[in-house]
Amino acid sequence: MPAVLITGASRGIGAAAAHRFAQAGFDLMLLARTSSDLEAVAQASSALGRRVETITVDLSHPETVQPALDDLLGRGLLPSVLINNAGAAYNGTLADMTLSHWQWLFQLNVTSVFQVTQALLPRLRTVNGLIINVNSHASRKAFPEWGAYCASKAALESFSRCLAEEERSHGIRVSTLTLGAVDTPLWGTETVQADFDRHAMLSVDQAAEALLFLAQQPPSQVVEDITLMPATGTL
Repeated sequence: MPAVLITGASRGIGAAAAHRFAQAGFDLMLLARTSSDLEAVAQASSALGRRVETITVDLSHPETVQPALDDLLGRGLLPSVLINNAGAAYNGTLADMTLSHWQWLFQLNVTSVFQVTQALLPRLRTVNGLIINVNSHASRKAFPEWGAYCASKAALESFSRCLAEEERSHGIRVSTLTLGAVDTPLWGTETVQADFDRHAMLSVDQAAEALLFLAQQPPSQVVEDITLMPATGTL
């Protein structure tokens, strides 16, 4: 059976992707911060007849990432797909943002992606694997009071492109799923103060379906990016 490793798998897009990939016949390696939510996702996926391995880790603490991955990767599953989905948002002016918040945001949105990817590369090279980085259209646009978030997502876009160039000779393909606003728990976090019409946003199931589409491309081709936006445009 193919296996996929998904970060940020306990809620939102990650949880929807876990369910959709399990339906499609993938075994799952799930990583998230909240153990209770992660266990609920794991039980639902196991009920579909899939093998599920989980690990709880807070990716905002860089020193915890490698030990957690060593544990998860030591359980016998060989992932052929890595989905870097975990991330965070912050809105507020750059002038008022604290250094600690800046570093926290970049650790989650960029550095942890680097850490997870680097740990998986030796295994992915053996199976001509696929890396999918979940990104935001904020990587390509400037939004007032979202400067740090935009900067982190632009960094993730550049990281993805450079990774694709470096790993192509090793048989690894890299895709990005660039998303407009998606109705996830992110909008209710304490670092986001925004009043948007969440009914007009994309659903997590739409994002999960796009991830599966990317993962099911034949090894002879790669869809480098899918940009998926709400029909109403930028909210």
